[in-house]
Amino acid sequence: MTALAGRSTRFPELAGLVASRIPGRCLPAPFYTDPAIHDADVAGIFARHWIFVATEPEVSEPGDYVTVEIGPYSVIIVRDDDEQIRAWHNVCRHRGARILPEANGSVGNIVCGYHKWTYSPDGVLLSAGEQPPDFDKGCFGLKPVQLRNVAGLIYLCLADDPPADFDEVIPRIEPYLAPHRLEHTKVAAQVDLVEPGNWKLVMENNRECYHCDGHPELLCSFFPTYGYEPDDMPARLQPAFDRFLQADLDLRNACDERGMPHALIEELSGRPTGFRIQREALDGAGESFTRDGRAACQRLLADFDTPRLGRMTMHQQPNVWLHLLSDHAVTFSVLPIAADQTLVRTTWLVHEDAVEGEDYDVAALTDVWRATNEQDRGFVRLAQQGVSSPAYEPGPYSASEYQVEQFCAWYIERMTQFVQS
Repeated sequence: MTALAGRSTRFPELAGLVASRIPGRCLPAPFYTDPAIHDADVAGIFARHWIFVATEPEVSEPGDYVTVEIGPYSVIIVRDDDEQIRAWHNVCRHRGARILPEANGSVGNIVCGYHKWTYSPDGVLLSAGEQPPDFDKGCFGLKPVQLRNVAGLIYLCLADDPPADFDEVIPRIEPYLAPHRLEHTKVAAQVDLVEPGNWKLVMENNRECYHCDGHPELLCSFFPTYGYEPDDMPARLQPAFDRFLQADLDLRNACDERGMPHALIEELSGRPTGFRIQREALDGAGESFTRDGRAACQRLLADFDTPRLGRMTMHQQPNVWLHLLSDHAVTFSVLPIAADQTLVRTTWLVHEDAVEGEDYDVAALTDVWRATNEQDRGFVRLAQQGVSSPAYEPGPYSASEYQVEQFCAWYIERMTQFVQS
């Protein structure tokens, strides 16, 4: 276990706070505002679990790399000369300098800018300048970080003993991901947005559609009935629900004809790798996240024979949600910066042979989620301001917010284990 990840004794008041959480209600304020809890989240959640950080097309060629900041950790993800994607701590084995300060790029070898210690992409120390005759370069390679590539999605785990249940989750989600062939896509756009709120508020906001009337662009294609049970459907949403029932039937038939899985698997709490995956219908033309619901890229992913395949959506604790469509994929990763700041990275992928300006227009491709992300940034800001008030008291979740409750339940489960370690 990493040093930081094992130090639950640094947070003596955490156990009582974890135990004070009332199921069915929001978390107590310190979980969203206290810098010490932020540090505990990094140590107990982000340094112990599998974290989604990138997609395979971001390191498509040998030497391509991206760097990822997870709390105090910096990690290099690089494709080596043998086409293997590897992860290394971004710390020189000489005097600890940050080796690659840039967010991404391409290298032949990995060279520390301080004293020019040089490493191969597979982590081997090649050159260390002037050293004594008995200096053993083999003892000073880059420190590895555990990495898994799941159908083109790259996950890291900073712990020496990552949650074993990830190996059981992978074969259950890969059949949903594989038809889109993300390894044969390219990055059309990527936007980093710093939201002025705690990372848990960002995740909670994403897990419900109670606030979806604040997303007019998204509602052109996203059914606002998400999260509601048929018996609890508000009258105002009944017309949309009727459209959803027909679209859902059409989608299930289309998936069955093509041998594509679509059934819901939902295990959001009760396990280290909580997840939810399903193929779901879209409103409008039913093809993509656009203002008319039609495909934003004319070159479809993989070898799909129709654009009307809805959205394959996955949510995974603690930091990812994504949508894979017939024409493109969009992934979201959430990384904590401070108690009241969170990085949300949105990446749009299109077929590797799609031509910008012919098959797709970047502005049209990214339009809906750019608008939605900015709107969510505003909602998260309001939530952070509210939970920071002395008047804040955790309120109850509605039935349609059950996934928010599941996220908080998962979080409390994991933090309980952390404080007991």
